[in-house]
Amino acid sequence: MNALKIKMLTSVVFGFTILLSCSKYLDRMPDDQLTLEMVFNDKTRTEDWLAGIYSNVPDPYWGYARYNENDPLSDDAAPSPGLEQFDWPVIGKQVGNWNPSTPWPANYWVELPRRIRSAYIFIDNVKANPAQLVPESEVELMKAEARFMIAYYYSLLLESYGAIPFQLGLTDPQASEEELMIGQTPFDQVVQWIDQELLDVSALLPARYTESQKYGRATSIMCLAVRARLLLFAASPLVNGNSDYTSFVNDKGEEIYNSNYDANKWGKAADASKLLLDAATAAGHRLYYEYNDDGTIDPFLSYQNMMFRRPQDGNNEILFARPSSNTSEYDRFAQPRGTAGIGNYGVTQSLVDAFYMENGRPINDPLSGYVEKGFSTADEIRNTKWAESQGGGKVTLTGTYNMYTHREPRFYISVLYNEAWFRRQGRTTQFYSGAPDGGPSHDAPPSGYLIRKKVHPDHDPRNGTNPYRPGILYRLGEVYLNYAEALNEADPGNGEILNYLNQIRVRAGVPPFGSGADALPIPASQSEMREAIRRERRVELNNEGIRYRDIRRWKIGEATLNGDFSGMNFAGTEKDDNESNPLAYFKRSVYQRRVFTAKNYWYPVPQAEIDKNPNLVQNPFWNQ
Repeated sequence: MNALKIKMLTSVVFGFTILLSCSKYLDRMPDDQLTLEMVFNDKTRTEDWLAGIYSNVPDPYWGYARYNENDPLSDDAAPSPGLEQFDWPVIGKQVGNWNPSTPWPANYWVELPRRIRSAYIFIDNVKANPAQLVPESEVELMKAEARFMIAYYYSLLLESYGAIPFQLGLTDPQASEEELMIGQTPFDQVVQWIDQELLDVSALLPARYTESQKYGRATSIMCLAVRARLLLFAASPLVNGNSDYTSFVNDKGEEIYNSNYDANKWGKAADASKLLLDAATAAGHRLYYEYNDDGTIDPFLSYQNMMFRRPQDGNNEILFARPSSNTSEYDRFAQPRGTAGIGNYGVTQSLVDAFYMENGRPINDPLSGYVEKGFSTADEIRNTKWAESQGGGKVTLTGTYNMYTHREPRFYISVLYNEAWFRRQGRTTQFYSGAPDGGPSHDAPPSGYLIRKKVHPDHDPRNGTNPYRPGILYRLGEVYLNYAEALNEADPGNGEILNYLNQIRVRAGVPPFGSGADALPIPASQSEMREAIRRERRVELNNEGIRYRDIRRWKIGEATLNGDFSGMNFAGTEKDDNESNPLAYFKRSVYQRRVFTAKNYWYPVPQAEIDKNPNLVQNPFWNQ
């Protein structure tokens, strides 16, 4: 945490106004200490202060497009490059056009320390209020919540910037400049504190709340989930034995990242995921399933509604959710222009290619049956009650480009392609240039695909229909894959690796690895299993804000995010796949050239902060 941000304690009035934005009484009470007494002697104001601490929990819908940027910076999401003129800085970042002075709307370096400071003020001042039915037991719970938020925000800072200033508690505003202007703390030291703090706080919080108004408030499961994800990050190649950072030191000459590989970090990550799995299972968390009339799993509805259903609707897969998100904007940008959407938030061809075939094999597997060229000659029928197909389980229609036929269920739930059935309008999509949903303007998908994952099928921009759904930040499906990955590195060959990997595949409607008529051969080595787990993560967790973190921690950014990004032919006007026809829509065409270099593994430290604090060092390679 930047020490200068801690110095904001000099005005409690300023901090409280930021949090609540509606504090006229402060104007009548200029004394800071009296203001604090006023806040914490009132139940409503105390609860408002605590709510303010939560206010920077990331929005997994619109926040990831314009603030946290994780999906567009990965190889999952493809917003139209034309959005740069409408204040989408992520477009410039995709093509390498950014530097330490480039604004980031989320601005974690500044905003999260403000919330951390507010949490410390809360811990120091909250007190029981029997007259307003706030018992000491509730005070202790709220303090534990504030402690969780401090650790959580530090984890977000670590994952974004790597090296951060770290100082516990509130600094006296009269402290010396040396005490205030601190440099970055070695990465592993901050991880160790977060690890132990979340473990300690998990013992103080309930696994669930019975009060509906507390949905989204910190729980023991949330503590263990944040901890497990962070320890997986800390065990990964980016920060575990990365020789690229050997000479990167802080103002005290300390090596910020340990360049010596430590295999024990994988064991610790595996143990953390297992502890989370056991605790979550004991608390009633399960993968979400829906079933067909014959009792079989309906993978289409299971995968779609896992993102939409609330716990009270039977979805116990959610571990950590933001109760309210800007789903309306997300849905509007992702729906075709001809349906009253904006129609320019899409996905990449890379993601389309990542999904398996119906038989569970990657498209580059000679046994997959994948055919790219040509158009289907019959409707494709599956056993599903998924309403977005054209009735009777018609997952694809006659005349569908073969690339999109016989793909696994997650593909159809995640990707809206040209001439796919669009149930709400009773027609197929038309992404051809000049057609209702196509170009040539920027209000059309540049890659030829719109995102369907997390877009509610009943969202209707014309009449303002916007069904509620929780903003899921952590879910059990990710934990299964986290555990499988960490265990494969710590204890290759352990049977639990295959167990958890296969549970994800079976829910998704693809054959498991193992034995049986449809089963696929078990990956034969640790490296083959590693690749299988990584492929599964790519499709299962697509566009949930996780892929960019995975690319970075695996240190594969240069291989996956540097070069030409392609899709279908945005300028195409004809239903044709002839490579020599410039008007053919169905042919791979470059729509953007992306740039990713070694510096892009971390956000840069904002230049304005370095200008204020000479003890800060810029993140690796950003000064070159």
